[in-house]
Amino acid sequence: MRSEPSAEVRHRTVEAPAGRLHLVEQGAGPLILLVHGFPESWYSWRHQVPALAAAGYRAVAIDVRGYGRSSKPEATEAYRMLDLVEDNVAVVRALGEENAVVVGHDWGSDIASASALLHPEVFRAVALLSVPYAPPGGPRPTDVFGRIGGPEQEFYVSYFQEPGRAEAEIEPDVRGWLAGFYAALSADTMPAQDEPGPHFVARAGGRLRDRFPTGVLPAWLSKDDLDVYAGEFERTGITGALNRYRNMDRDWEELAPHRGAPIKQPSLFIGGTLDASTTWMSDAIDAHPTTLPGLSASHLLDGCGHWIQQERPDEVNRLLTGWLATLQG
Repeated sequence: MRSEPSAEVRHRTVEAPAGRLHLVEQGAGPLILLVHGFPESWYSWRHQVPALAAAGYRAVAIDVRGYGRSSKPEATEAYRMLDLVEDNVAVVRALGEENAVVVGHDWGSDIASASALLHPEVFRAVALLSVPYAPPGGPRPTDVFGRIGGPEQEFYVSYFQEPGRAEAEIEPDVRGWLAGFYAALSADTMPAQDEPGPHFVARAGGRLRDRFPTGVLPAWLSKDDLDVYAGEFERTGITGALNRYRNMDRDWEELAPHRGAPIKQPSLFIGGTLDASTTWMSDAIDAHPTTLPGLSASHLLDGCGHWIQQERPDEVNRLLTGWLATLQG
C-alpha cells in the first residue's frame, strides 16, 4: 500500500534523555511511533511513513539514540533498555501527544515491547516486526549466547558484545560491511541452507563478514539506499548501535521485576518465514496468545527475510493500516 503523501515529510529534533533525538514525521491524526533496529535508522521506515500519513495517522520515525542525527552518549550503559524506553516517552510528550501506538522492528521490536510493558498509559498498542515478544526472565543472556556457537564458531551477539572488536571489522569499510550484512539476511540474497550461516564467526581470527554474500545487493536495497545508511554510520561510527548488545545483561537485571509479564494492550506481530528471528524464536511466537493476550493477529510472510518492512513494504503497510483501523482512537 503505497499512497500519495498527505503532507510534506518533516525532519526535526526533540529533547529527550539521550540529549537530542532526530525524527521524521508526516501526516496528522493518531500518533504512530516507528522504532528501527540494527544497523538501520529512521530511513528503514521510508515506505511506511507516507502510507501511514495517507491513511490518516501522524507517522513519526525516530533515529534511536546512537544512530543517525540523534545524540550519541559515550557511556556504554547509556544504551540500557530503560533509557531507550524513556526516550520513546519523551518523544510522545515533546510532540504534544498523550499516547501513541508504537511499532518496532528488530531491536526496535524489543524497545517497542519494553515501552508498552513499562508505560501502558503512554503506549496504547504495539506492533512487533521480525522479533517476537519474549517476556523478561530466563537465564542470563550472555550465558545463553556463549553456549550457542560451540568450540569452532562464536555467535554474533557474543562477538558484538566485546567493545571495539566488531568496530575493528566494520568501520574500515562501512559501506561494504553493511551491504554484506543486509544481503546475508535478505530472502533473495541470503546464503543457501548448506552454506555457513552468517550469524557466526570462526573463533580462530574470523570475521562476521567472511560469511556474507559479496557483489550483490538485495532487490529492496538500491545503491542510493545503501549510500544513505553508509553515510550515517561513516559519520557517527558504529559503537552507539553496537552498545545495545552490550547492555543485555544489564537489561536482564533491571527488568527482573517484570519477569514473565504479559503485554495486555492490543498487539500485532509480523515476521518472515526465512528470518532466523522467527525460526529461532518460534516458541516465543507460539506463546503469544499468553504473553500478548491482546494479540489481534500473527502474520508470517512466506519467503520473506529479516528486513520485512523494506522487503515487503506493500504487504506490511496493508497489515499495519488494517490493524490500526481496528483500534479505538
